Amino acid sequence: MCARETGRRTGRPRSAEADRAILDAARQALVELGWGRLSMGDVAARAGVAKTTLYRRWANKNELVVDAVAALFDELELPDRGSLRADVEGVVLQFAALLEQPATRTALMAVVAEATHDEALRRRIRAAIVDRQKRLVIEGRRRAQERGEIPPDDGDPTAQVDLIFDVIAGAVVHRALVSCEPVDADWAARFTTVLLGGLAAASAI
Repeated sequence: MCARETGRRTGRPRSAEADRAILDAARQALVELGWGRLSMGDVAARAGVAKTTLYRRWANKNELVVDAVAALFDELELPDRGSLRADVEGVVLQFAALLEQPATRTALMAVVAEATHDEALRRRIRAAIVDRQKRLVIEGRRRAQERGEIPPDDGDPTAQVDLIFDVIAGAVVHRALVSCEPVDADWAARFTTVLLGGLAAASAI
């Protein structure tokens, strides 16, 4: 989660249970009400907490909704399936299944739409969602290198990690949310073939 610019807040320690209840309530409210009608007061009422409790944690609904979406993406995992191909196919299908959930779909599309005219919100999305989920690419590349499937890094791998993340996330989001086509095992296999061919070519550059 990106740092608050206002500095560290003092007071009673945060409750993980309260945080979960608030984030769940924020996603539920967004699905039912939409971005425009969602309010901090409504989320507080749904979560069974005081509105001041929300404002001690989040300055506004933009921060709250981004963190509510980020919590869903933090559930993504990359178990070792034995090969780079299997790892990629697995995370693609897992990501697609997450996007099928109404709360994820509605919340993600809402914050992305709102971020088109809100630079602060774009920065928060990058920090809380995009940059955090690059951990999956980093882990997958590390395993593939240990298996000898791709060569070790020659210099700073940041640019390639960024590109791989953009290709995978962009393709799955476009397929699932823009084209509204299924991301099934067959599509994941064909996509992975194209991706791995590109990785082999990139490693040779």
